[in-house]
Amino acid sequence: MQIRAATIKGIPRLVSLVNSAYRGEGGWTNEGHLIGGPRTRSADLDELMREPGGVILTGWEREELTGCVYLKKEAEKLYLGMLSVWPAKQGTGVGKALMAAGMEYARKQGCKVIRIMVISVRAELIAWYERQGFRRTGEVEPFHAGDRFGTVKQPLELAVLEKEVI
Repeated sequence: MQIRAATIKGIPRLVSLVNSAYRGEGGWTNEGHLIGGPRTRSADLDELMREPGGVILTGWEREELTGCVYLKKEAEKLYLGMLSVWPAKQGTGVGKALMAAGMEYARKQGCKVIRIMVISVRAELIAWYERQGFRRTGEVEPFHAGDRFGTVKQPLELAVLEKEVI
């Protein structure tokens, strides 16, 4: 798999990827039963790509976009979010490859820890991250969907997990 930074030109395809991964049909995990509507919009991705310290890495197989992940340096920690893999490609190693790219990016940025936030009731997803070496910190953050993340179907909160950069 080839990893490269996303560009503004690729935003329409990224919107489709992220919304399909988070709210679409198929794949081994999604949150459509918890949150309705789109996960992201073009303006959201444009904003993330323009944030100082932020980047969206994309995974490609033979010029086919297979996944993406958002990374942002925050002091000595790297925030990792929006890990997205096309449902048909889930379970094929794309997510692990993007996680490895995130780890390499963290090392190059001098980060000591990678921090993620996962909806706390998504046990299967938290278990996947734990298999990747992440551990719960015990911190919980409120989840505010609003217009940016969709319509919440039940009260939700975010579990914070971290992994040391190795």
